[in-house]
Amino acid sequence: MPPFVFNAYSSLLLPFFVQGLVVSGLLLVRGRRHGTPADGWLALLLLLSTARLAQWMLGFGGWYDAHDARTTFMFYFPFGNWLALGPGLYFYFRSLTNQEFRFGGRDGRHFLPALLYLAGCLLLWAYDVGWQHLVLGRPLPGHFGTKGSLATWLDASALSRGAELLGYVSVLLYAALTLRHYRAYRRYVNDNFSDTERLRFTWLRNVLVAVPAGLLVTLLFEAVNAAIRPLDYYQAWYDYLFTGILIYYLSIAGLLANHRLTAPLHFQPTAPAPDEAPPERAVATSVSAPESNLPAAALTFGTASVISPTGPSELPAAAVAEAEVIAAAEAAAPDRELERWTEKLRAHMAAARPYLAPELTLSELAAQLRTNTSWLSRVINTGCGQNFNDFVNEYRVREAEQRLRDPQFRHYTLLAVALESGFNSKSTFNRVFRKLRGLTPSEAAGRNP
Repeated sequence: MPPFVFNAYSSLLLPFFVQGLVVSGLLLVRGRRHGTPADGWLALLLLLSTARLAQWMLGFGGWYDAHDARTTFMFYFPFGNWLALGPGLYFYFRSLTNQEFRFGGRDGRHFLPALLYLAGCLLLWAYDVGWQHLVLGRPLPGHFGTKGSLATWLDASALSRGAELLGYVSVLLYAALTLRHYRAYRRYVNDNFSDTERLRFTWLRNVLVAVPAGLLVTLLFEAVNAAIRPLDYYQAWYDYLFTGILIYYLSIAGLLANHRLTAPLHFQPTAPAPDEAPPERAVATSVSAPESNLPAAALTFGTASVISPTGPSELPAAAVAEAEVIAAAEAAAPDRELERWTEKLRAHMAAARPYLAPELTLSELAAQLRTNTSWLSRVINTGCGQNFNDFVNEYRVREAEQRLRDPQFRHYTLLAVALESGFNSKSTFNRVFRKLRGLTPSEAAGRNP
């Protein structure tokens, strides 16, 4: 028998298999050369999918029927390690959205189930083939002398399905977790960057959906096989054809993706809440007791409450009133501070026009105002009622509207107007203008696109 039998089923899967191997290698080389760990994680996702497809491709290529070492290989190689797919997807997202993220020792626990599965496959082969067959010289009893006794027993037991079912659950849980973090990442981008076109990673969202979609197709075939009618090898082949399509999509997305970004991405899925006090002065949370007939331990104004060891009923009425006035003044102080900073921000935007810089970030604007990003974010979100991206783009759209109405700029193209207004591309200009005004720039200007 030739090493590989070409037929309709094996030949259709072969191009996907080759593409998965080649693109994985290219991604690994690119990631090593450019220092982009995301390329390595995407290569892992491709290799896991390619290994799964290889089982059916080689099977239809005659390896199960070869009745030699190739057949033995088919029974012991870990083709479908679902337990590694979910963590791989999660860390691909982490490395892409945080340029400072590095895979550390504590992160390795995510791959512990996958490593245990690989160790189990190795021990299975070591016992059946290494010990029983090669050392003791006993023939392999199963499948025409190509499959060991332990592998035969394991296939007949419920344990053979345990790792697979656990892998299914793992992929779904990690996919749900990563999609939730992706939604938080989109908010992070809108709150910190004015130019989000390349940072939105729409293709990343598609990858996060495509991987669990491939699993759902597999689960559909499993359900039909268990509840409706048993599927033969030819019917189950279509499940692996879908895996090939997934490999094709991941390959194209990986090669076209730009993992080398100049924007400082430092997204943390579980970042602690920052201190939102302005740097010029901290808002008071407690005031020492004034010199009056009140006991020193009677006042706690940070929580707007009056406490006395003997109970509030024994406090003089004037002291209670004084405490309430001070507490009310403290409660109003943050609001007044927020209003003052909102006015200061709007004045700076009008005078300095920082929005004309296409890649303006929250940290850059905070440095210009000599404040911190946490407080400035609160000023924009609460004081102006917008996220940073919409806030800055509102000024850019106003600038563009002025230029579109000004006869002096009548000879400008829409692209020139966009670049002069702080946008870095016509597509971003059109998208933002339509979002904020409900019509395209050409419609607003009465021009032809």
